[in-house]
Amino acid sequence: MIPIVMPAEIQPAAQAHTNRLAHEKSPYLLQHAHNPVDWYPWGEEAFEKARRENKPIFLSIGYSTCHWCHVMAHESFEDDGTAAIMNREFVNIKVDREERPDVDRVYMTFVQATTGGGGWPMSVWLTPDLKPFVGGTYFPPEDRYGQPGFKKVLERIATAWKQDHQKIVENGSKIMDALRESQSAQPEVAAKIDNEVLQTAYEQLARSFDPKEGGFGTAPKFPRPVALNFLTRFYAHNPKTESGKHALEMSLFTLRKMAAGGTHDPLGGGFHRYSVDRYWHVPHFEKMLYDQAQLASAYLDAFQITQERQDADVARDILDYVARDMTSNGGGFFSAEDADSLFEHGKPEHGEGAFYVWTEKQIDETLGNDSEIFKFHYGVQPHGNAPEGSDPQNEFQGKNILIQRYPLAETAKHFKKSEDEVRQSLTRGRAKLLSIRNKRPRPHLDDKIIAAWNGLMISAYARAAQIFDERKYLDAAARAADFLRKNLYDAKNKVLFRSFRKGRGNVEGFADDYAFVIQGLLDLYEASFDIEWLKFALELQQIQDRLFFDEKAGGYFSTSGKDKSLVLRMKDDNDSAEPAASSIAALNLLRLAQFRSDKQVDERARKTIGAFAPTVNHFASAMPQLLVGLDFSLSKPRQIVIAGKIDGDETRALLKEIHQQFIPNKVVILADGGEGQKFLGETNEAIRAMSMVDGKPAAYVCENLTCKAPVTDTKALNRLLAGE
Repeated sequence: MIPIVMPAEIQPAAQAHTNRLAHEKSPYLLQHAHNPVDWYPWGEEAFEKARRENKPIFLSIGYSTCHWCHVMAHESFEDDGTAAIMNREFVNIKVDREERPDVDRVYMTFVQATTGGGGWPMSVWLTPDLKPFVGGTYFPPEDRYGQPGFKKVLERIATAWKQDHQKIVENGSKIMDALRESQSAQPEVAAKIDNEVLQTAYEQLARSFDPKEGGFGTAPKFPRPVALNFLTRFYAHNPKTESGKHALEMSLFTLRKMAAGGTHDPLGGGFHRYSVDRYWHVPHFEKMLYDQAQLASAYLDAFQITQERQDADVARDILDYVARDMTSNGGGFFSAEDADSLFEHGKPEHGEGAFYVWTEKQIDETLGNDSEIFKFHYGVQPHGNAPEGSDPQNEFQGKNILIQRYPLAETAKHFKKSEDEVRQSLTRGRAKLLSIRNKRPRPHLDDKIIAAWNGLMISAYARAAQIFDERKYLDAAARAADFLRKNLYDAKNKVLFRSFRKGRGNVEGFADDYAFVIQGLLDLYEASFDIEWLKFALELQQIQDRLFFDEKAGGYFSTSGKDKSLVLRMKDDNDSAEPAASSIAALNLLRLAQFRSDKQVDERARKTIGAFAPTVNHFASAMPQLLVGLDFSLSKPRQIVIAGKIDGDETRALLKEIHQQFIPNKVVILADGGEGQKFLGETNEAIRAMSMVDGKPAAYVCENLTCKAPVTDTKALNRLLAGE
C-alpha cells in the first residue's frame, strides 16, 4: 500500500516548520503550512522574489480532498532533503485549484498540450515572468511507475536553468504565444450550429456508451451529468424516434447502474467522484459538492420522465446527505469530503475508503438475523468483493464495498419472502450500519463555500421543491441563496466573490461563479416566485456581461482580465465534471429573454452559442451542456403563466401538474397581481393583463408570448401541455 498523509485537520503534523501558508484560509494551503518547503501563496511577493533572485518558480496545484496530492505531500513536501533542494533552487508556490480555478486552467492547458494528459497534483515550473516551461502531475520520490523521481527532476531543471536560462525563457515565450494564439482563434465566419449537431452529439455518445454497465467509455468511469442532461433533452425533442428513445435508455440505464454501484453510498447517501473500474464498483471515495448537485438534478429529470420511485429515492438521498453532512450553520454548502480517513480513532494508520468499507464479520456481528439478506443483496464476500484488477494496492483485501448485486424482487425471491419484508430488513440493516459508521473517524471535510458550486446546489434543491412539492427543499435553496447574497456579494461595488471560509475570501468570482449562481436564482424564482431572486439574477447577469462577455466573438471569458499575473485569458470550451461557464450562461440568457421579453438578451445567448461553433462542429459531444442551450434556442420555448395566489390550493394544483411533467424548454411565471407581476409587466406586455378567470386561478400556456385560452382545471392543463 502506498503510504499517504492525512489532511492536517485529521492528523496533526509535526510543527517543526511553519511557512507563509499558515496565514491562508484554504484548507488545502493550510495542510501544507508546516511543510519544510518554503511555500508562498500565489501573489506578488513570490513573483518579486523570483525576479529579484532570477530563480524559476515551482508551482504545485491541488485541492484538499485529492488523494494523490496527499501522497506527494507525504513523500516529497514533508521530506527535509527534498525541501532543501526546492528551497535552494526555486521559489515555491502552492495553489488551491478550487480557490483559483483561473490559475489552474492556464497551467493545465500547458500541461495537457505538452504531455498529452493532466491531473492533480499538478507540478509546473515557470520562468520568473510566469511562463511555463516544464509540467507534469504526480512525481514519485524515487524512479518508479515509469516516472523519474521528484528530486532527480528538481536537480535536472535547476541545472538546466543555470546553464541556459535564456533559452528556457525564449522557449517559454514561444509556448505561451502558441497557446495564446489557439485561445484567441476567431470562430469561422460561415460556421453555423443547427439541429444536425444535436444528432451528431447523440451518435458520438451512443458509440462510447457501455450497454452492459452504463456510462460512457471504459475504466475509470465518470458520471458526467452534462451528457445525461443533453440525452434527456434530446429525447424530449424526439420522443417518438428510435434515436430519441435510445437517448433516454442510455441516460436511465446509466443512472440506475450508478445508483446500484459502489460509487453510490447506500448508507449515508450521495455519490463518490468516479469508479476505477467499468462496473461502478470500486470508487475513488471523495465526495464533491458539484457532483451531488448535478446528479440530484439528473435523477430529478429521470423521475419526471418515468414517475418511478427509485429515481426519486436517489435524488432525495443525495439532497438529504448534503443537508446533513455538507451544509453550514448559515445555509451555505461545503465543498467536499475526502477519500481518505483513519482506520481507528487514536491510531495513525489510514487509507482510502476506510470510512466506507466493511468486513463480512463486521456485518454479521452488527446485523444478526438481517445479515444474510443484506450480504446477498449488497454482494458481501468473505474475502472482500473488489473486482480483480480494481485494487492494485490491495487496499480493499478482505473488505467489501457495498454494491447492489440484485434487484429487490430477486432478493425477495431468493429468500422466499415478500418484497416488503426484504425492504424492511434492508432498511434496518442500513440504519444499523450507518450508526456504526458514524462512530468511525470521518474523512476530512473541505469546508470552503464556493459560489459556483453553491449555485449548482441551489438549482438542485429548488427543482426538488418544485417536483416533490416539499417545503424543506425550498428552504434549503433559499437559505443558501441568502447566504451567498449576504456573504459573497458586495452590493456596493457590484462584485461576487469566489469563496467563504471563516470570512469572505479575497478572490473575486469567475464567469462560472456568476453563471452557476444565476442559474440557481432562476430556478429558485420558479420554485418560490419571490421576485427578489429574479431581480438578483438580472443584476448578476449584467455584471457577468460587463466583466466576462467577449463583445467581438461572443461567449464568456473565464476571467475578467483584471489580474495581470494570468498569462492567458481563456474561454472554457469543454463541459466536463463541471459545465463550461458559457454553456450555463447561454441557457440563463435564453430564459431571462423569455422572462423579460428581451431580444437583446436573446441575441447575446445566440452569439454565445455561435462562439463555440468550431468546437461543436468538430466534436459535438465535447459541449453537451451548450447543446442543451442550443436545443432551447431551436425550439419554441413555452411561457407558462399561473394567475393566482401562491398559497392557494388551486394554484398549487396547477403548478403540481406542470412539475409532474418533463418540459425542459419553458419558463414558469406567477401573475398574482403583486410586485412580481408588476415588475415582469414592465417589459412583458402580455403578462400585465393576465389574471384569474371567474375568480379561479388560471394557467396561460404561451409560445413566443402568443397564448392559448387560459384553463382553470388540471386535466385541461395536462392536455394543453401535451400539445392536444
